[in-house]
Amino acid sequence: MSSDSTDNASVLNTIHEHDIFGDREFPAWLTQQQISLACTTYQTSRLMLIGAAPETNKISAFWRIFDRAMGLYCTPSRIYLSSKYQLWQLDNVLAEGGQHQGYDRLYIPRIAYTTGDIDIHDVAVDSSGQVIFISTLLNCIATLSDSHSCKPLWKPPFISQYINEDRCHLNGLAMVAGEAKYVTASSQSDVVDGWRDRRQNGGIVIDVQSNDIIVTGLSMPHSPRWYQDKLWLLNSGRGELGYVDLETGKFEAIAFCPGYVRGLAFWQNWAIVGLSKPRGGDNTFSGLELDELLVAKDAEARCGMMVIDLTTGAIVHWLRFEGIVTELYDVQVIPTVQKPMAVGFQTEEIAQLITLEL
Repeated sequence: MSSDSTDNASVLNTIHEHDIFGDREFPAWLTQQQISLACTTYQTSRLMLIGAAPETNKISAFWRIFDRAMGLYCTPSRIYLSSKYQLWQLDNVLAEGGQHQGYDRLYIPRIAYTTGDIDIHDVAVDSSGQVIFISTLLNCIATLSDSHSCKPLWKPPFISQYINEDRCHLNGLAMVAGEAKYVTASSQSDVVDGWRDRRQNGGIVIDVQSNDIIVTGLSMPHSPRWYQDKLWLLNSGRGELGYVDLETGKFEAIAFCPGYVRGLAFWQNWAIVGLSKPRGGDNTFSGLELDELLVAKDAEARCGMMVIDLTTGAIVHWLRFEGIVTELYDVQVIPTVQKPMAVGFQTEEIAQLITLEL
């Protein structure tokens, strides 16, 4: 790894093709808050762990390859991560205050459930410790199974059967008091791939417990999250962060971000939002109102993260990915962790690093 700085940004060039640029205060903010960030890069199959090196005031970026890395659920001691046909559990093996090669967390992949390619999007852990997730291919909330791909738990009322056809593009899951409460979908379609015809304004939010559709008219919504007694989400097709007025069923945007927004986490009075660039030659992200909004603001879509003040909607910190990383799926905060790393499968390290439970 090598690092340098400019007048306008804190910069770290991670291994070869990755360039990460943050505003000058971003590393100090991570250090002050004693947090790190995790994100998945989806098309480039990376789990990225973003922290800070306090001694140099630089960004620390560590990545590992997981095929089509998407859904994330993080705690200081554990990461759940969905990939193309597996759901992974990575566990920290360092004792409190311990370090490995200068990192204060070392996550090792310990358990993998082989689910098949059921297109797992958001991942969460409920109040009983059960891992639950959105299977977009099956249009449902599901949980892990010891003997099958998964165990379906719930599907939208307009979906007629559990079947491996992405019909409504169910994607996002919000937990309230440890239980699945809200989900986002791109449409109410009950035919295979029907959601693509409803990308502009067919997006909805469903109350899982009542089966009521509580919000309509969204553009490819993602990442619903319950925070500070509000239901927040990303109106991805318009690049908006906002919340739902549950009394009126209206979405209230508080900030515009220059990119296809997907991946949302919170810390104190800030939201951390993931941004992606449009996919070349792919009609999933193209033809959305986001295109017009970017032109109106004389802006280019970017890939990275933005830290947004929930009171003012101001973007107070930012991080940009350059090079081959052009798309994020999920973003998570890892509290009390300054500089995390993970072990992967590409080197002998995973074979040689042995720890004992005593």
